[in-house]
Amino acid sequence: MIKTIIIDDEPLARLIIMEYLKQYDDIEIVAECGDGFQGAKAIQQHQPDLVFLDIQMPKLTGFEMLEILDEMPNVIFTTAFDEYAIKAFEKNAVDYLLKPISKDRFEQGLSKFRNAFANQNNGSSTTTTVEKVAAITEEESLERIVVKNGSQIKIIPVQQVLFLEAYDDYVKIHTKDGVFLKNKTMSSFEKQLDPKQFVRVHRSFIAKVDQLAKIEPLEKESYIATLLNGEKINISKSGYARLKQIIGL
Repeated sequence: MIKTIIIDDEPLARLIIMEYLKQYDDIEIVAECGDGFQGAKAIQQHQPDLVFLDIQMPKLTGFEMLEILDEMPNVIFTTAFDEYAIKAFEKNAVDYLLKPISKDRFEQGLSKFRNAFANQNNGSSTTTTVEKVAAITEEESLERIVVKNGSQIKIIPVQQVLFLEAYDDYVKIHTKDGVFLKNKTMSSFEKQLDPKQFVRVHRSFIAKVDQLAKIEPLEKESYIATLLNGEKINISKSGYARLKQIIGL
């Protein structure tokens, strides 16, 4: 059986997908969820083969929900917003279905999934869903960061970020409420954060400009910055040059 989860904040949209799936004897709907928080829990619990996922949902978007998963299922996105979904998901997801979803279009999407699923079972899949999501989300401006804090999900508005620090395969998100780990690269954050507010000052640090209290020379054309909260971060020669362009040092 193909374990399937439907995640959409619109009950009617969930009902339509459930009706379309009734004709398939090999598909089992193991959960239906009304938001990304419920969806993340259901995915971790059931480990589905396929997820029908809405994008714009309250509390947690489809993108944000996928970012906090440990293992990624196959995803067919369902959305009413074609301005960004069509071009992006056509290349990076199993498929996207534009609402209102016709039965013919639904069957096309399911057929794409079956082909992808068969390839995965044969060991010929080359691109994971997490890679696909990263390719999409790196093109978007970041307004908040979603992290897992134990069993809890925390949403951090970028305004609350003090600075970011590289930490092995993770990034430490420093805030006044504490430090949180995100499984993402510094380069990804650098591309998504507002360059007028956040500057890559060192290979290991991204500084928030309004948190800088003072900058002092260190050695060999490197510098050290003291933040408003008293913490210190390193600044490289190239990072200092970027700062000069932003704040006119």
